[in-house]
Amino acid sequence: MKLLHTSDWHLGRAFHRVSMLGAQAGFIDHLVETVREHGVDVVLVSGDVYDRAVPPLAAVELFDDALHRLAGLGVPTVMISGNHDSARRLGVGAGLIGRAGIHLRTDPAGCGTPVVLHDAHGDVAFYGLPYLEPALVKAEFGVDKAGHEAVLTAAMDRVRADLATRPTGTRSVVLAHAFVTGGEQSDSERDITVGGVAAVPSGVFDGVDYVALGHLHGCQTLTERVRYSGSPLPYSFSEAAHRKSMWLVDLDADGSVTAERLDCPVPRPLARLRGTLDDLLADPELAAHEDAWVEATLTDPVRPADPMARLAERFPHTLSLVFDPERPPDDPAVSYARRLAGRSDQEIAEDFVAHVRGAGPDGHERTVLRDAFDAVRADDSLREAR
Repeated sequence: MKLLHTSDWHLGRAFHRVSMLGAQAGFIDHLVETVREHGVDVVLVSGDVYDRAVPPLAAVELFDDALHRLAGLGVPTVMISGNHDSARRLGVGAGLIGRAGIHLRTDPAGCGTPVVLHDAHGDVAFYGLPYLEPALVKAEFGVDKAGHEAVLTAAMDRVRADLATRPTGTRSVVLAHAFVTGGEQSDSERDITVGGVAAVPSGVFDGVDYVALGHLHGCQTLTERVRYSGSPLPYSFSEAAHRKSMWLVDLDADGSVTAERLDCPVPRPLARLRGTLDDLLADPELAAHEDAWVEATLTDPVRPADPMARLAERFPHTLSLVFDPERPPDDPAVSYARRLAGRSDQEIAEDFVAHVRGAGPDGHERTVLRDAFDAVRADDSLREAR
């Protein structure tokens, strides 16, 4: 059975205020053509279909077009909600849409109920695990402590329990939207940290033949059976080195997996340039980036006049301008930035307590801080779900 694994469409999202709807429509065209060209049997979409809970009308229309075209091909699609989606909105009409072969899985309670499809070698059970916000689903899964590993483990226990009741030889595929240990992040993903821990070990998914992950925007292979497809388009300059693609997965009769990366069309390359303004304007080696979307980091010790206008004369698609003046190592601004670099919200808060009081927080106080951050994130997730 040939599977096409994709995720993180983020329909409706802009790139530094540049509308991506045209590029997203181009991706849908490419997706449909790929299904035809490669004889795909099942399309997998592992969450973050939309960029926000209440997407703009143009994004909804594009999604509607995608569903009609995929249904028109007669190729089943299995799709889950991600942390950017409103699961309840995305899941409206799921039962009716399922009759057209588009299987939306947005309800955590249905994790153990698969979409069962068939090929010449027997059944393949597809289990959709929508994004599971621990604070909102811990009661559903009967876990004592809200955490990503706990709720995903409980969801996978339901998957394995159902799979054990299936005929011998039934192959299995799981779609999940999560941050799995070993995955490389970018600046584009929304923070899903809970209890100080966002990542879950890949071993949580043991016992199934293929795991189609969403959430991280870079295409990645964690194991031969556990992969991220990444987003089909770039959504931050931290993705400048990404090769945007989808996975074409062959699921053999015995459950073995082979996968091939298929490139996605992108509207422009991304370039991150760094140097003084004069150097960026004069360096002949930068000619290759003149048609790219550019993020320019200026290192001039004094901010130059009209930097964006001057950059745009050579790099007309400059979208982001950053100032990082070269300063001596003992400069207070340099030392402050270094203290914050790579530190979590929790660590920064603990540092602040130590700075104000003269001593860092004790174990109880750390727990209070962590619970406060988790409560804010849970509140944000609940507002998104509405």
